[in-house]
Amino acid sequence: MQRIDALIPDLPLFDVARTRRIEAAALAGLPPHMLMQRAGAAVARLALALAPHAQCIRIVVGPGNNGGDGLDAAIHLHHAGKRVEVLLAAEPAASDAIDALQRARAAGVAIDPARPTALRPRDLAIDALLGIGARPVQAGPLLAAIEDLAALTCPVLAVDLPSGLDADTGHMPGACVRADHVLSLLTLKPGLFTAHGRDRAVTVWLDALGIDTFAESPRAWIGGAQASGAPPRRHDQHKGSFGDVAVVGGAAGMAGAALLAARAAHAAGAGRVFVELLDASAAGFDVVRPELMLRRDWTAGVATEALKLATVVCGCGGGDAVRAALPRLLAHSARLVLDADALNLVASDEMLRQQVRLRGSRGLPTVVTPHPLEAARLLGRGSVEVQSDRLGAAEALAAALDCVVVLKGSGSVLAAPGRSTRINASGNASLATAGTGDVLAGWIGGHWAQRTEPDPIERAWQSALHAVWLHGFAADEAAQPVLRAGDLIERMAAIAAR
Repeated sequence: MQRIDALIPDLPLFDVARTRRIEAAALAGLPPHMLMQRAGAAVARLALALAPHAQCIRIVVGPGNNGGDGLDAAIHLHHAGKRVEVLLAAEPAASDAIDALQRARAAGVAIDPARPTALRPRDLAIDALLGIGARPVQAGPLLAAIEDLAALTCPVLAVDLPSGLDADTGHMPGACVRADHVLSLLTLKPGLFTAHGRDRAVTVWLDALGIDTFAESPRAWIGGAQASGAPPRRHDQHKGSFGDVAVVGGAAGMAGAALLAARAAHAAGAGRVFVELLDASAAGFDVVRPELMLRRDWTAGVATEALKLATVVCGCGGGDAVRAALPRLLAHSARLVLDADALNLVASDEMLRQQVRLRGSRGLPTVVTPHPLEAARLLGRGSVEVQSDRLGAAEALAAALDCVVVLKGSGSVLAAPGRSTRINASGNASLATAGTGDVLAGWIGGHWAQRTEPDPIERAWQSALHAVWLHGFAADEAAQPVLRAGDLIERMAAIAAR
């Protein structure tokens, strides 16, 4: 059994269809009911570890095999000397679950007691209602069971998935359990780690039940901690060895966005950082980081050959003023990060969109970093539709623009043509504050400028993986409700220096 956290090695994620194929192959090679009995034993082990002093453990059971897993767990817990009560939200209908119910009754487990125990904070409730068989729960006994679980003061352990959560997308089509712990059985499911998943599955554990999953290709991967950092610096290198980054943005009233991105690029290790502020009245230098080189009209004035060597971060606080710079940057920048207002302009201008796509065919990599609403504009969809299938939306955008996509949000999704989609394992809601997206865009650019992989697309991909994970991990380590963007930069720099 393994706890899933931000420091895990990259692990495969399997959607419902793939998980069912893995399950079917496993069942074909095992005696009847054996897989469910393994699942029940795993749930019981975790329950005993999480609540060793529980006076009562309640297991709420649904009609399918998820309910059967819960019933098998009840048998193990009963044999371990625990007081166990099973509440049937629905009569088991699956053959394995029916068998488990019969064995639980024979073992003496209390099934639907006339007076359920009033659970206390040190007790434990187990959600074995739906698992991956989730369907919209909007009425009836299942809704009542979910509401009862929500009213408890003790921790909740969900079997496989919080009931009501879509295993593939993390979407909640109806009522959904909030589980303090989830034991994902056989495989990890994508929905646990993105959209509503991370709020509904607070801590995730995995038990593969002794089954080999390698015969099935994953839907995606979870992780990011293994993304490689910048190469070691040699004594004979100089600032020119680590690349130039130019940040283009900061229209009237938004200069701070561009400066945050520039400070992040510099902290990431870029040799030189230029800043083209689009607000003509802005100061000519950064009083916090005078190392940054502010240049009026940098895009128009820089030589084409220099532009072909630069890493450019465009859009942070740029407003409509960034429109004039985009055509030249799209045509010539060797490495281009598009964020914020640059993405909104691309979404509204078909010619700019075609220029982004043309970069991919010319071998000029682009990284785009939309939040869900920006992604929706780029895809011509609603933001609710994007959030209801974040992996699919990121992959569709990567295909449409032929670029690397970082779809920000809870469980940021990274996608690129021809590459396995990733969900980032780090980060929390302390990043939900102004400027943290600018920091991410700038760090991607500053890190990208130093990388040395011969394949330019691989260099872009690894830069995004590394920056997104580090950005989130800095927030995890900060462990505070709100993390200001300027402080985030310093935390990221300190972690990267370890």
